[in-house]
Amino acid sequence: MIRTWHLQDDRQSLVLASFDNRLPEAVYWGPALPTGENLETLSAAALADVAAGMVDRNAGLSLCPEASESFPGQTGLTARDRAGAPLMPSFRFESEATSEHGLTLVFADKSLDLSLVFDLVLTPETSLLKLQTRLESADEITVDWLAAPVLPVPAHTGEMIEFSGRWCAEFLTRRLPFAPGARVRDNRTGRTDHAHFPGLIVCATGTSNTAGEAFAFHYGWSGGHKMVAEELADGRRQVQFGHATASLASGRHFVSAPLYATYSDTGFNGAAVLFQRHARDHVVHGARMPRPVHYNCWEAVYFKHDLEELKAIASKAADLGAERFVLDDGWFGRRDDDTSSLGDWVIDKRKYPDGLTPLIDHIKALGMEFGIWFEPEMVNEDSDLYRAHPDWVLGHADQIRGRQQLVLDMSRQEVRDYLYAHIADILQKNDIGYIKWDHNRILPVVDARQAEGFYELVDRLRANFPGVEIESCSSGGGRIDFGVLERTHRVWLSDSNDALERQRIQHDAALFLPASVTGSHVGPRHCHTSGRTLDIRLRAWTAAQRHMGFEMDPRELTEDEAAILREVTSWWKANRDWMMQADILRLDSTDPAVIAEQQLSRDGGQFVAFAALTRPSDQILPRPLRLTGLDPQTRYRISLVNRDEAPRLSRGAPLLKTQDLEASGQYLMSHGLTLPWRFPETLWVVEGKRI
Repeated sequence: MIRTWHLQDDRQSLVLASFDNRLPEAVYWGPALPTGENLETLSAAALADVAAGMVDRNAGLSLCPEASESFPGQTGLTARDRAGAPLMPSFRFESEATSEHGLTLVFADKSLDLSLVFDLVLTPETSLLKLQTRLESADEITVDWLAAPVLPVPAHTGEMIEFSGRWCAEFLTRRLPFAPGARVRDNRTGRTDHAHFPGLIVCATGTSNTAGEAFAFHYGWSGGHKMVAEELADGRRQVQFGHATASLASGRHFVSAPLYATYSDTGFNGAAVLFQRHARDHVVHGARMPRPVHYNCWEAVYFKHDLEELKAIASKAADLGAERFVLDDGWFGRRDDDTSSLGDWVIDKRKYPDGLTPLIDHIKALGMEFGIWFEPEMVNEDSDLYRAHPDWVLGHADQIRGRQQLVLDMSRQEVRDYLYAHIADILQKNDIGYIKWDHNRILPVVDARQAEGFYELVDRLRANFPGVEIESCSSGGGRIDFGVLERTHRVWLSDSNDALERQRIQHDAALFLPASVTGSHVGPRHCHTSGRTLDIRLRAWTAAQRHMGFEMDPRELTEDEAAILREVTSWWKANRDWMMQADILRLDSTDPAVIAEQQLSRDGGQFVAFAALTRPSDQILPRPLRLTGLDPQTRYRISLVNRDEAPRLSRGAPLLKTQDLEASGQYLMSHGLTLPWRFPETLWVVEGKRI
């Protein structure tokens, strides 16, 4: 007996089959199947042979591979009963419920009083699979591992791209071959983490940004995850995502976070665009439109808050084009450095004797929105909160400190109530439209309840202060995922404002993140995290590729630098309405020194391409920049926005150096643009419009 189900749109098909009422297996995942395809025939055709040295029936690579089936790889569930004995359930079909775009499948092991539920949706507008696993038990049990629905990947793909990184170098990608055995990433930091973005792309050897097949995955969870990409001895391959090991407690109800997945036959961009659109249009809710130009005072004043100095900085920032002013760390308790006062969320009367009102009034008079920094989940030992409640700290007393701070136990209702009351008091008494929510250390213990407590607190604040936007920051990019984006409006991609570092980080983050949620700021002339000194043009145009902002002392700018920044900011404001809704398409550059992308409007009528030369090229002249996503038969007018930045050593006469170009989409994608020569650490900005 075979039961079949089909999730399908015009891009992809996922076919599931249950053999003899056992757990369903994905027997097909790839390009959309034609109408009328016989699913039972496909399911039967997917059954593999049995050869010498094997058991008499292949254990199913199901949505939750079972130990009771003698599955030879990582199983989808590891659980123990109250006495600690391993549970070996054998689930059988119980029921199904279908909706317009998804289905819920229920399987049960009646002897153990366990139910396993799969919630499966193919999102109608963005063609992402959204998959979750639920486990229900009549008795209290302990679950050590529960995978989101497990998917196979085909043998012809052959490679995977995984994500690593560190502080100030987030979203590092590594392309690896699939090989027998398991590639396991077990992120036990308690947050998404700089080194463990919960994503994976499985691809063919020849897949590029613009061509080839790719299967992309993202686990939408902020509390640390485990990923398994495994090739079994029989050649089958599986991908599993779930909470980090040992992060689930005892109980009767367990649920994975959503696993988002999609198939692309148009390279990495085909998947990236779907993730970008889904995050922007269906995950993030209530973001301010148009996106305001952001100013953050951290790298201008650090902990040294002086009202008159902040007013002067705000006036200068507004003159440059800023529309939002964010007061960063240092406004509360007795916070003169990072050793004290976390947890004491009261305004420092030494620095603000009349409260925040004089500063807010000044900022509002300049036409800017006011925002403020919090780090609610942390506490310093030198704080009134710690002295009153040392028992609120997560972990044991002699744990290693991180940035001179400890972590509050967010699973405790009294902790969440305390934080809510103090944050709400600040929001109620001050005209605040924005919170930068920071999280500056890893957790001392792995506990999913920490992330769940964070979610509950943010959800409560969002419900009661719906007009306040929230940015997720965790020493930069340490907490970026669809779980946190359901509750926030923007992510701080990295603490690095080094424009060269940002070019690479932004480029790789675009595999999942749209421009509208990705903060990017013009940092100081001398970057304090890299030690580099970079030109204002590179810094400004790099920030203009995402949600633009400034984060420096604007008074350091020369008149020429200020003029350049105003010009780029004005350009961004003139284009932000369509750019913040655009698809970011990574370009395949034949010059490894170049990082290039193209932002294409949703209607395809206009685009802007950025091509940064990050180091000297190996060849003398720029190689043509091939565009993507255009209509081959349509003609486009191409303009070099910053052609006046061509250096004197560029002595030739390429057409774009002096005038616009009109050419077909076919030419622009096949031959590409011939750009003028330029120095390293500069970039070209190219605009295109359909004629």
